[in-house]
Amino acid sequence: MLRLTNTVQPYAWGSTTAIPRLLGREPDGRPQAEMWIGAHPGAPSLADGERLDERIAQAPAEFLGADGGDRLGFLLKVLAAGAPLSLQAHPDSATAARRYAQEEAAGVPADAPHRLYKDTSHKPELLYALEPFAAMAGFRSPADAHALLAGLELPALPPDAREVFDGLLGVLVGPDASAALKEATRLLLTAPAEAVAPLVEAVATACAGLDDPSAECVVELAGHYPGDAGVLVSVLLNQVRLAAGEVLYLPAGNVHAYLSGTGVELMASSDNVLRGGLTPKHVDVPELLDVLDFRELPPPLLPPLPSSDPDEQVFSPLPDFALTVVRLGTERRWERPVPRAVLVLEGMVTLSSAAGSLELGQGETAFVTAAEHPLTLSGSGRLAAASPGDPATPHR
Repeated sequence: MLRLTNTVQPYAWGSTTAIPRLLGREPDGRPQAEMWIGAHPGAPSLADGERLDERIAQAPAEFLGADGGDRLGFLLKVLAAGAPLSLQAHPDSATAARRYAQEEAAGVPADAPHRLYKDTSHKPELLYALEPFAAMAGFRSPADAHALLAGLELPALPPDAREVFDGLLGVLVGPDASAALKEATRLLLTAPAEAVAPLVEAVATACAGLDDPSAECVVELAGHYPGDAGVLVSVLLNQVRLAAGEVLYLPAGNVHAYLSGTGVELMASSDNVLRGGLTPKHVDVPELLDVLDFRELPPPLLPPLPSSDPDEQVFSPLPDFALTVVRLGTERRWERPVPRAVLVLEGMVTLSSAAGSLELGQGETAFVTAAEHPLTLSGSGRLAAASPGDPATPHR
């Protein structure tokens, strides 16, 4: 078992207090957005001063198991959003592999701001809320979006802004919901900035004071990103409010943006992000439109797998990864020999195997190799553990 030291990413949207609070540290006033726990080469955890990805490469069978391949397939994070994140989606595996090869062949530097594909992996992800968490995820009914927009009292708009607004209302009443959502998204994200900016301002002003989650989101986003077309795209999306302990699942192609709150995030070990707005980072609208799933879907909430144990929940939408959340009061034992990244959320926890034991307090993390099983958990507290999904378990 390896005690880990992890990188905290200082992205501008990060909370200044949530991650320091988890780690028992004094905030320093700077944003702390994501703590990466794993072996992604972009910010691998350190074990005894060595990179975890390099340790795994030296003995993959010991670390990952005989059938675990040569790289850790998941990445665990603590995510703390103090401001809205970018409007984004992630590719499927085939798209990631193809487009990565194309960018490599074109000689696009790996660290170039306009580089879209950092690796060949898809990036499905889930988020377990540690507190009330706000997000928008997936497309909602175009009729609902139309009803909100058509009911707004807008002032006189410049002709080009009026043309965009009228065009948006027109496509949203089309007979095919997916086609309507696709055309509405394309229209907004490709409209000239000089037409979009006054329209965003007018819509946000008209939404102020309305008792409607989508209208409230427009006002909030316009405050952070004035004139950004992503503010208007938010009207097309489901507004999601998670209570602590609820889980959001974002498969490939799901358009989303986290708005506020702190959670444990688990994903395939990838950094492939395609952005369409609400960010100072590079935006590639054609690429985003190419990967989006435009189906009208309900908010993508993920229930735990069926279990008779009220103190252990397992969330595993696909075989790539599983998040296990355990409240410890009595000793328990994990038999399956798979790699695990463990994060203690509260209390004190001891991990024990035939090779030894490791005590962890709140905010501390460890990597348990596949070879160190069976694994015994004892102590009092709550932890989250990432692992590969169990192939024998039915997934979503």
